[in-house]
Amino acid sequence: MSTVGQFEAFDLDPRLLQGIKDMGFDELFPIQAEAIAPILKGRDLIGQAHTGSGKTLAYAVPMLQNIRPEANGIQGLVLAPTRELAEQVAGEFAKLARHLRIRAVQDPRAKIIVATPGRLTDHMERRTVRLENVKFVVLDEADRMLDMGFIDDINYILNQVPKNHQTALFSATMPEEIVRLSHRYLRNPLTIFIDSDELSVDTVDQKIVQVDEDDKFRVLCSFLEKDLISRGLVFCATKIRCDRLAQALHANRYDAMAIHGDLSQRQRDMAIQAFRTGKTGLLIATDVAARGLDIPKVSHVINYDMPEEPGMYFHRIGRTARAGRRGIAISFLTREDWAVFEGLRRMTSATLDEISPPDVPGLNIPRIHLPGRPMGGGGGRRPQRRYDQRGRSRGRRGRW
Repeated sequence: MSTVGQFEAFDLDPRLLQGIKDMGFDELFPIQAEAIAPILKGRDLIGQAHTGSGKTLAYAVPMLQNIRPEANGIQGLVLAPTRELAEQVAGEFAKLARHLRIRAVQDPRAKIIVATPGRLTDHMERRTVRLENVKFVVLDEADRMLDMGFIDDINYILNQVPKNHQTALFSATMPEEIVRLSHRYLRNPLTIFIDSDELSVDTVDQKIVQVDEDDKFRVLCSFLEKDLISRGLVFCATKIRCDRLAQALHANRYDAMAIHGDLSQRQRDMAIQAFRTGKTGLLIATDVAARGLDIPKVSHVINYDMPEEPGMYFHRIGRTARAGRRGIAISFLTREDWAVFEGLRRMTSATLDEISPPDVPGLNIPRIHLPGRPMGGGGGRRPQRRYDQRGRSRGRRGRW
């Protein structure tokens, strides 16, 4: 991912600059270059940028710069869709503020709090949080919060903060609900679009594998046998498919853990921690992990099942290639996935390379059929194709 400009240009507190440097950030990402200056000046802002674009620093830096440590009460509020993202954001604030006298954690006693709308509403109803001194509100991943049904909580919270507060809203997409929300609560906002003309992840090598449904497991194992996946995030369509795939991998001596909405928070935390520390190399997930989870150093994203909506594909593959690193996304395409594939390749200028599964002599892996997807059909290896920047196939022979 390209970077532009320098943090020094904003005349920041030297202690805050030191925190930025301690985190290893020397240059600005595009969303930071566009958003930091107007937020510092008190402007309301709408930022559209895809996952991994560096938007946390885009609002955290100006918030920390403008917070007054000597003032009473909560001054900054960040709302996030999931507990995992809230913890991640709070951790970023804590690192940035390590040389300042500002506490920025998921704690009602801090100058800045980071919370999910539901959790914050609970605190407000129990009168353990007071928002009368809030000067700056951030809605992070606003579209995700609305998808999760938090609109009533968001309205309740925003109606309790002072009328003259500053608001920044960040969202990967801009559905009509987000537009209505911004019209209601933001004052003459500056709108910034980063990578909004098309959904693409420039630092991800995107590959596809044509496969029958019942051959997916063998194909996945062939990649694992060749040691091509050091730390992989594997997406399945349903919770039961996640569980069954993780069980099948364990039965064949591959280390994997499932993560989805039916697990307790403790179970989810354990799975993510095991993945972060390298105790497990595969995390089998539903789309709950596509956005809002802090899952660093993902070498590969595997779409074992394609998503129903083309846009979710880009949120998934955005889990790799974070902070300018390169990554690899491999998607298993069955006949039933053709419509989704046609949709997503119209949404990106990136080249999607078709590859064949690695040849692993002696690999004895059974065909399995996970519940919840149509039975695979057909057979035979299909011809290799390469899709150009406009989504047209090159070297295609015959019909799919």
